[in-house]
Amino acid sequence: MIVHLDLHCRAFVRHRSVRNGLTTVAAATINAREGEMMRIGILGTGTLAEALGGGWARAGHELVIGGRSQAKAQRLADRLGRGVRAVAPREAVTGRDAVLLAVLWDGVDEMLRSAGASEGSLDGTPLIDPTNAVEHGVGVLLTGRDEAMAERIAVLAPGAHVVKAFHLFAAEQWTRAPGQNERPVTVAMCGDDPAALEVVSELVRDVGGVPAVLGSLDRVRQLEEVAGFVIGLAFAGFDPASAVPRVPSPATPRLPRESRA
Repeated sequence: MIVHLDLHCRAFVRHRSVRNGLTTVAAATINAREGEMMRIGILGTGTLAEALGGGWARAGHELVIGGRSQAKAQRLADRLGRGVRAVAPREAVTGRDAVLLAVLWDGVDEMLRSAGASEGSLDGTPLIDPTNAVEHGVGVLLTGRDEAMAERIAVLAPGAHVVKAFHLFAAEQWTRAPGQNERPVTVAMCGDDPAALEVVSELVRDVGGVPAVLGSLDRVRQLEEVAGFVIGLAFAGFDPASAVPRVPSPATPRLPRESRA
């Protein structure tokens, strides 16, 4: 059974950056997008689509929702308000600054096909992949032995700039206004395109997170295994955060925009 982390547990990793290849995105790398309105497409109508969509709409971005069910997409758009529109999946990915693929893993192929991904509709577009292909209650990855989900998505959407992000936290994490948490959570990500990583980094900040780039997609399976680690411990009755050492970081992470004085 392939499901989102939301359906596994409500736990999340409170992560301090270990400077072992993991780098907090510096302020200078995101200036091109900071404070600008982005045109964002969301493929999917579930809890993560609603949580992140709501945060990005509040941040002033222009959103469209595309789903397998037009009726569900319209209901989600109505709940989000702020000018959010329901459109067909292909329109949801056309002319966007970023696209969120917020569907269960076993629905990815169908959704990307309906969006025209194989025909190049996402060529040059940052495509955010928050999916988890894991065995329910166990956390074992269900992709091939040396395969990562993000890499498979990159094959299904040729030309897209895939960025793995937002896969470690339950959707409710992003329903809180930035600044309401004791400290910002770290959103680890992987991607090959620097510009796409800049775009996604700013979207992370818009919902109160701190972006941290683990590396390119050749390290993405390592990042996806973390979700399995979290799920496995949570279902075994342990707090995953208690299994991660609190290592002081020599760098001071840049706070989300809303938390800055």
